[in-house]
Amino acid sequence: MKAIWNNEVIAESDDTIVIENNHYFPADSVKKEYLRDSETHTICPWKGECSYYTLEVGGKTNKDSAWYYPETKYAAENIRGYIAFWKGVKIEK
Repeated sequence: MKAIWNNEVIAESDDTIVIENNHYFPADSVKKEYLRDSETHTICPWKGECSYYTLEVGGKTNKDSAWYYPETKYAAENIRGYIAFWKGVKIEK
């Protein structure tokens, strides 16, 4: 699977985990040079506290378009440290 935004492959892996129709990519499959830390945090009742990244690619910014769970609740341990995408980031094979 590939995560693509602004004509750039942000992440690529054969080892994604699909939860609620979102592909979670292993952290080591994501190109960190495109990620900027965000102050945004939300809470999922069964996964835990979610943190976000803003994507910066080719001079364009996509605020809070990647998310991850640095610490998960027990039910979501399999995605701890994995990163998912939205807000126009295309996920394709």
